[in-house]
Amino acid sequence: MPRILNMGSINIDYVYAVPHFVQAGETLSASSRQIFPGGKGMNQSTALARAGAKVAHAGMIGSDGTALLDVFREAGVDISLISQVEVPSGHTVIQVNAEGENCILLFPGANQELGQAFVDRALKSFDRGDILMLQNEVSCINYAMKAAKEKGMTIAFNPSPFEPKIASYPLELVDLWLLNEIEGQALTGKTVPHEMLDEMAVLYPNSLIVLTLGEEGVLCYSKGVVLSHDSYKVKVVDTTAAGDTFTGYFVSSIARGIDVRQALRIASAAASISVSRQGAAVSIPLWEEVAELI
Repeated sequence: MPRILNMGSINIDYVYAVPHFVQAGETLSASSRQIFPGGKGMNQSTALARAGAKVAHAGMIGSDGTALLDVFREAGVDISLISQVEVPSGHTVIQVNAEGENCILLFPGANQELGQAFVDRALKSFDRGDILMLQNEVSCINYAMKAAKEKGMTIAFNPSPFEPKIASYPLELVDLWLLNEIEGQALTGKTVPHEMLDEMAVLYPNSLIVLTLGEEGVLCYSKGVVLSHDSYKVKVVDTTAAGDTFTGYFVSSIARGIDVRQALRIASAAASISVSRQGAAVSIPLWEEVAELI
């Protein structure tokens, strides 16, 4: 089974329950505030580990983030490649409305301190056939993609949050795309999901492409074939880590040799459990819970 290196963000999430998202010029009272571990990278590493993958996380925290390491340890993530720097840890301010939808403000902090020397150290013990997982919340992604591909690693990329600089990355090196409708539209200029997927398949014909659609399920392009899976219907409490949960469980399934169709089913089930709970990393289910649902 290939090993997975997730080079990603580590954040502290400040979650506020609100009746609706704050409007311009409005002052709004929150009914509660909770603090959770989070960050797309941390969430995905937690999901990968809980799904049974062998995953090491490479990233940076400030002195205010040492307690986050316990979350990694509890999930079974290798934390030997996490460094502490003088810059404060990344953090988010998250509004969750009455329907369970979220709105997120991100401060990158230590996540933007990754450089080429750090990437080289992180990649040193990985080899051909292993997987590099990336999102767009850390620095040095361009270099990491090139360095990993030179080692013969498989590159999985979640282009979130989407920024114009993503166009400057060597995207032709990506083997596995995991994106939602917002990112799909930004990359292709299309507004209809099937058209987004078709355009991505034209641009990256040799890649496995997964397009998540929230309540509408997921579409996937795999070796010339389009697959789909509906979402599981549950009561939505908080959607904050749903995409990250899906991503971790899907990549773990592929790494374990599970076929794409079944991987979509497993990841969809895991995401549905996640949205029925509050918080980010803490909402990600264990494999036994997902197996019971499917």
